[in-house]
Amino acid sequence: MWFTSVPFCHKSAIAILATKDHFPMAELYAEVADEEQRLARGPSQRQYWDRKTFSSFAEQQRAMERSSTLYVGNLSFFTSEVQIYELFSRVGHVKRVIMGLDRFKKTPCGFCFVEYSAHPEAGACAQFLSETKLDNRVVRCEMDGGFREGRQFGRGLSGGQVRDDRRSKDDYDAGRGGYGRGDDATADGHHFRRSAHVKRPRDDSVAAGEPPASRQRRPDSPKDESKEEENPRFRHREDDADVGEDEPVEEKPSTEQPVQEQEETTEP
Repeated sequence: MWFTSVPFCHKSAIAILATKDHFPMAELYAEVADEEQRLARGPSQRQYWDRKTFSSFAEQQRAMERSSTLYVGNLSFFTSEVQIYELFSRVGHVKRVIMGLDRFKKTPCGFCFVEYSAHPEAGACAQFLSETKLDNRVVRCEMDGGFREGRQFGRGLSGGQVRDDRRSKDDYDAGRGGYGRGDDATADGHHFRRSAHVKRPRDDSVAAGEPPASRQRRPDSPKDESKEEENPRFRHREDDADVGEDEPVEEKPSTEQPVQEQEETTEP
């Protein structure tokens, strides 16, 4: 064959020079070369910044460079710690598994943290076990900056993960609690919040259309009486109230002078 005269050539170069007609294994060599380049680059990481744990993205990156902790996502709510140990122990020595819990129910909500004994073991796990199946689900493994107390609880408004809050009610996932809750979001993007113009009465016993009992006017209340005392229009009531019903009312002398009657005079 024409390429046998070349004393030494890398397999990727052979894949480029040779065609499928001249060398049937060229396509396979090209795939192997691409796979080697992908493994050399390492696992792809999402540009995610945990603002509640790290003050800056750079701090999180520095923590991940020396961390031996993995974040595992897309788990089934029914996957047990034993199943997680069994899979992740194939790469290295697992120190512990921290299950992600619903903030309110304290039940598994679909993620966990896996701690290894050394950083290389965690890196190998993120490289080889990510996108593998566990309990009939494709799990996602990513390097994490390290577990801290409180991170095991879901941060969604419903208590679980935010991704389950955003799933539509038509999206059914038997492994993650059934239907989603995304349709409960309002137009402004906030989930599970009551509309601003809808106000619930404080008194739940009041029927619809009736004013709450706390807002009904009570004229005999001490608050209204104090208002009447301060208002000068009501001061004459105090003067009348000081006079009892049985006490005679002292008549004040009239200041008007009596009109003298004029004698009728008749003309002579």
